[in-house]
Parts: sequence; structure tokens; C-alpha cells
Amino acid sequence: MPETPVSLIHPVPYYAQWESPGLVPDIIAGTLSAADDPLWQKSGAANPEEYAFWSWRLCGMACLRMALDHWRGTAPPAVTLAEECVEAGAYVRHPDRVDGLIYAPFAAYARRRWELFAESRPQLPAEELPGHLAAGRLAMLSVHPSLRTLDPRPPHRGGHLVLAVGATPDHLLVHNPSGFPAGTQRFAEVPWGDLGRFYAGRGVLLGSGEPRS
Repeated sequence: MPETPVSLIHPVPYYAQWESPGLVPDIIAGTLSAADDPLWQKSGAANPEEYAFWSWRLCGMACLRMALDHWRGTAPPAVTLAEECVEAGAYVRHPDRVDGLIYAPFAAYARRRWELFAESRPQLPAEELPGHLAAGRLAMLSVHPSLRTLDPRPPHRGGHLVLAVGATPDHLLVHNPSGFPAGTQRFAEVPWGDLGRFYAGRGVLLGSGEPRS
């Protein structure tokens, strides 16, 4: 368990990877198609089908939107950001899938495009997270999606990105782009003792960088 003598919570706005956060449980359960999200046009997608394709892959863009809103007061549409990341080499799009998010080109994109501090960290131990948060940074962390339910036996670690926004002596606090409205979207509490089941030990550190003039 990391040394976290005090609680620290950054007031970061929340964005889900789907435009309607309240519909996330139904979309994940398959009882509602993402293409039927009534707010799909806010994503910047050209049509519902394009939105549905990207929405399952937008956890990283949701994290970026949260960071940009926190430090820049802007949250560009998620699919628009994803298309920029394709151009930057942070995603590789295929007809039926997307490879990525690829951390190093994504960090370079965040530095160049948004003037953020951004550092790809193939190794980012959990015990370092309170120190980074105390220094004013946020951390995009690779976790298994079942973090939202604290599954006692996730099949593997990694595969989904959440944004670490705070820490207490007992918990890491995350904004989870695919969390559920009843407590696992905003400032979701992940006990330090449970984090290791889900966390792949890698991610991207983000900071405010130099403000735009």
C-alpha cells in the first residue's frame, strides 16, 4: 500500500466514453445499442454507426477530455480527438478494429496539440501514484474493465483506461469512462489492496504544461 498520509482530490470534470453516462450499464449489457444513444451527435461522429464503432474504444479520449476540461476549460468531441490520434499514430484503425491507444505517440500528440505535460510510462508502479497526484498531475492507468465492479477474479490486467484523480490512505480515486452511474463513474474508490488485480502497471502521466497565451 502506498504511503498516503493525507487525502488529495483534484476537482476534475467527468466524461464517459459514451455521450449518455446514464445509459452505460445498458450499452455494456447489450440491451441498448450504442448507435441508439440519443446524444451520439455530440461525439463528432458522422453518423450513429461511426459513433457506435468508436464508442467502445474511447476510454483514452474520455480521459483526455477530462484532463483538457480541467486544465484548459475545453473538451473537444471524443471522436474528433480519436481521429486526430489516428493521424498522430496513437491509434491504428482497421476495418473491424482499432489498435491502441499507443502511449508514446499519444503523449507526443498531447504535448504538441494541447501543450500538456504528457509522459508515456510503460512502468508506472502504484506506489508512485500518490506522489504524482500530489505534484498536480493526473494519471491515465491501464486496468481491466471489471474494475467497475471490483471483480474478485478478473481474467487479466489492463485493456481499459481510467483517470486517477485523487488518493486517500485507503483508496485510489478514479474517473472511469465505462463506470456505472451508481458510484463507479466519478471519484470511484478503488482500495489500494484491490488495485493490483486490475492494474497492468503502465499508463500515461498528464500535467497542465504551459498555459496557452
